Amino acid sequence: MSRHTLSVLVENKPGVLARVSALFSRRGFNIDSLAVGPTENADLSRMTIVVDVASQPLEQVTKQLNKLINVIKIVELDDAAAVQRELLLVKVAAPLADRAVVLQTAELFRARIVDVNADSVTLEATGTPAKLDALLEVLTPLGIKEMAQSGVVAMARGPRSIAGAGSLRAVDRAS
Repeated sequence: MSRHTLSVLVENKPGVLARVSALFSRRGFNIDSLAVGPTENADLSRMTIVVDVASQPLEQVTKQLNKLINVIKIVELDDAAAVQRELLLVKVAAPLADRAVVLQTAELFRARIVDVNADSVTLEATGTPAKLDALLEVLTPLGIKEMAQSGVVAMARGPRSIAGAGSLRAVDRAS
């Protein structure tokens, strides 16, 4: 088993997310991370899907994904050739005695302080999954009260864009 990041360009229509996630579910794959959002073209959305599977079964799933009418293009992003980021909101126990440690940790990881009250501090951090895991490892002994973490969003490095030819296909299908 190995971690794979897929960037899937889809038509921005109701039900597409359900069909794509159902395809993984039918195959018995657990999606580790899923982020969906608009692209520069209002007719298209980008799904970033992270799964932990062997490459052969993943190839079968990507072939089936390509058969879905609303899927425009699928690209597997290599970690070294892609920019990947996540967002983390974490509320940490921070009584006055420990508050300096929390603030120093935030500064070290370039996290922003978004809320402070008498017994906790809420931090916002963005970065690679590894960076956020390291931040959580440092904060855990202090007492994490609550956290929310987005899925990975990713795109290929360099000038190439997966939306280039795909945007024309989306318009053709919509006609």
